Amino acid sequence: MKEEFSKPKGFGEILDHTFRLCKNRFPDFFMIVLIVMGPIYLLQAIILLLSGTSFVREVGSGEMWFEQIVSTFDETRGTINNFGAEIGNSISMLLLLVFYPIAAAAVLFAIQRLRNGEDFTAGIVIKKAFSKFWGIFGSSLLVGIIAFGMIFVSILAVIFIGVFGAFIEPVTAIILSIILFLGAWLVIGLLFSRWGFYLGPVIFEGEIPGMGKSWRLTKKRTWKVLGLFLMLLLITGIIGYVVNIIFGLFLGNSVLFTVIAGVVSLFTAMIFMVGYAVIYFDLVTRHDGSDLKEMIADYHNPDHVE
Repeated sequence: MKEEFSKPKGFGEILDHTFRLCKNRFPDFFMIVLIVMGPIYLLQAIILLLSGTSFVREVGSGEMWFEQIVSTFDETRGTINNFGAEIGNSISMLLLLVFYPIAAAAVLFAIQRLRNGEDFTAGIVIKKAFSKFWGIFGSSLLVGIIAFGMIFVSILAVIFIGVFGAFIEPVTAIILSIILFLGAWLVIGLLFSRWGFYLGPVIFEGEIPGMGKSWRLTKKRTWKVLGLFLMLLLITGIIGYVVNIIFGLFLGNSVLFTVIAGVVSLFTAMIFMVGYAVIYFDLVTRHDGSDLKEMIADYHNPDHVE
């Protein structure tokens, strides 16, 4: 296992290593995300149950079975019985934003121990992650605010061009809005591929917010990192979508469906976190190798001055 982290990997090798780790250490990695994030999904299910949602199968209005099932995902919004459920869902989402980085940090600690040829338990790495709670929370909050600001400004710009351009040249305005929208998301994706590995420097080196070190680690590898992120998002998104559609067709928007969807979310989050950790340590290996080459070059060129 230790040898697999000792050399830089290609695009496919990183994905292969990610899924082999998920397969071979599934109980350990899944236990990490279950302990840290599982109670949040459980809280969401309890709030739904208390708000009057059926536990096993939720059926709404409509003449046909399909209409009755589909309507449950619309009718549960805005009703008096489910007003508390909407609040509970909002609280759950906020808690996930706080504890998702903690779970990711615990997985990073776990992968670090495997990289060093050591074993780990879920309890040990979770404890280490929580010991860095405020650094993780503060850095994640900063990154989140930056992300929100960039997305908000991009949306405003697209709306502004689309609305005011429609009075002058509607077709051109629509085309320009689409190009601007795609371009903005590409720029945001590239920037956060550079900043996204802030967690490693925060928990391993105490560098807060860690975005500077992340920027250095991803130098000349931005497109590869973005591609890996998109591939992991695509794979986990397809898994979540397919499973939720299948169970949603039979259970409706019931408490049991919420529980199953939560378990699926934990599973896909585990895959993404392991992939994130594998990419991070690959970047570290490459970065350390580059530093070593520079040191050797300096040694062979004593007259070189920085």
